[in-house]
Amino acid sequence: MGRPPKQIVIVPHACNLSWDEAIKAVLAEAGGALHYGEITDRIIASKLRPSFGATPKDTVATTLSLSLREKGTPYLKVQRGVYTLKSSLETATKVSKSRIENTAGDQPDETGAVQAFGMFWERTSVHWYPSKPKLLGRQNAASEEVDFSGQVGVYLLHDRERVIYVGRAGDSLAGRLKAHTSDRLGGRWDRFSWFGLRSVRENAQLSEGIVSWSQEVVIDTMEALLIESLEPPLNRKRGDSFSAAEYLQAVDPQIKAERRKVFAEEIIRGSGRNS
Repeated sequence: MGRPPKQIVIVPHACNLSWDEAIKAVLAEAGGALHYGEITDRIIASKLRPSFGATPKDTVATTLSLSLREKGTPYLKVQRGVYTLKSSLETATKVSKSRIENTAGDQPDETGAVQAFGMFWERTSVHWYPSKPKLLGRQNAASEEVDFSGQVGVYLLHDRERVIYVGRAGDSLAGRLKAHTSDRLGGRWDRFSWFGLRSVRENAQLSEGIVSWSQEVVIDTMEALLIESLEPPLNRKRGDSFSAAEYLQAVDPQIKAERRKVFAEEIIRGSGRNS
């Protein structure tokens, strides 16, 4: 009877690991294969690094992909977006050496034309009055905020959960959305979703330039957008080839300040009535 796989105990003070070291620690503790998104979540939950940047999931995926190009990589890609340590997989399933060598040269996962997206963001969480309103989002609570005001792509306007309008933003997502706060649609929508072509760099800035995509990528992206926005019950979520990073909305600081002010005034009025 063989000995059980060695488990790595992640101690709270071990918080200054490189991305590569943190990935190895998480996979070793898991003792099996994980999606790079799950690897990222565990790195953040275990606080293995002092900071995580604006795109921690992208950084983990890139770290794994670059390592797989090297002959001595410790990782094995077992399926799309899912990785394990060679040592763990060899111990568990006795994978042949040839299979590991054939997988080591895999290219990074294709994300399609859409690089980032946000679903059902609240209209009231954006400060629309400046000439250039900010559309703030983050991958998770530990990552840096990103301003998507300059994003380009397509967007949906929602009346609660119902889509009432589909539009495109060729130069500024924030500019198009701001226009809809005072045009004929102004009183018709309370939320919005967006799908952007500009990726996010680790320093929280949007990428520049336009990339040419193959027909296959365009078709995959069109399918994925329809599945993501319409959510047909018999389709798998996001389609088979959609791995763009989703960003959760962050409330504009000015909106936060206004909400705190209103809350404080309500407390003062309430205490006055009770005195």
